Amino acid sequence: MSFWEYVAGRHTQLLIDTYQHASAVFQCMVLATLIGVLVGVLTYRSEWVGNLATTATATILTVPSLAMIGLLIPIVGLGVAPTVVALTLYGLLPIVRNAVVGLRGVDPTLVDAAKGIGMSRAARLFKVELPLAWPPILTGIRVATQMLMGIAAIAAFASGPGLGNEIFRGIASLGSANALNQVLAGTLGIVILALLFDAAYVLIGRLTIPRGIRA
Repeated sequence: MSFWEYVAGRHTQLLIDTYQHASAVFQCMVLATLIGVLVGVLTYRSEWVGNLATTATATILTVPSLAMIGLLIPIVGLGVAPTVVALTLYGLLPIVRNAVVGLRGVDPTLVDAAKGIGMSRAARLFKVELPLAWPPILTGIRVATQMLMGIAAIAAFASGPGLGNEIFRGIASLGSANALNQVLAGTLGIVILALLFDAAYVLIGRLTIPRGIRA
């Protein structure tokens, strides 16, 4: 059976796996973005606290993904839960680091000017600092998403959702007629999803970043 015959015969299951993979990455990225930006906001004013936050999230990233999911299984069980926890943790480093760098890079004179016209600290943060720090934060989100696309495939080890199930089934049945087709279908699906997500981020950047800041 050729690869395209395999895809045609399994297109329904492949579409389900693709949707589940994209949904898992998207939801985990939302969680990682909320947590990462919050950590950045809370730590960027202090040099050592910001560095500590970056180091802590970098340490998480050094744990092999298969080991991470394996360690989570006794705690949260199989399925979606270990996938969500692992992907969210792995997505933190680029977002935290870029949030801290972006917020520290805001021109202090602009913050002082906002303070001079009577803006509260919260107003300065949401109306001045975060909008100016958004370009590097978005870059961190893009990098994290590309990482999670590949890491999410390991979720199949814990009965998680996504295209990793195709890859694991293919590896488990090496030597069979469709083993290579399964691995190739899962891998190409992940690559295509990663490209589509990245294109969406490019569009989001064009819609949310003023041209002067992009320049």
